[in-house]
Amino acid sequence: MSDQETVLFANQAFYAAFTNRDMKSMSELWSTDKVITCIHPGWLVVRGRDDVLGSWRGILDNAGAPKIEGLAAEAAINGDVAIVTCVECLNGRNFLAATNVFVREGARWRMIHHQAGPANVDPRVLHRSDTPPRGAMN
Repeated sequence: MSDQETVLFANQAFYAAFTNRDMKSMSELWSTDKVITCIHPGWLVVRGRDDVLGSWRGILDNAGAPKIEGLAAEAAINGDVAIVTCVECLNGRNFLAATNVFVREGARWRMIHHQAGPANVDPRVLHRSDTPPRGAMN
């Protein structure tokens, strides 16, 4: 499997852990060697493994947390760092633009950063060559 495929697989595993409310898998996806950070929509930066995993525990334990799907993932690999951009679909109707940053730790790609924020475009209706319509960023 290529680095590109492996990183995208790790990204899918992140969304599977989120969807399945699987804290054990979520924890295993995050780096144990590097400082990790996370910016949930509307939150300030969460820094450090204990605080980041604590934030995820709070989300995954919340029965009212949205169902989420990662769409349109693309990976850019720069040595031992990979940046995955994608769109998160919440409950089938709301969208967040997301960035997930991974580092190579041994044979695995592990997350060091996640950030998501509102997006006003449904990626399922865009083609790769399309650009968001004017006003989509407002």
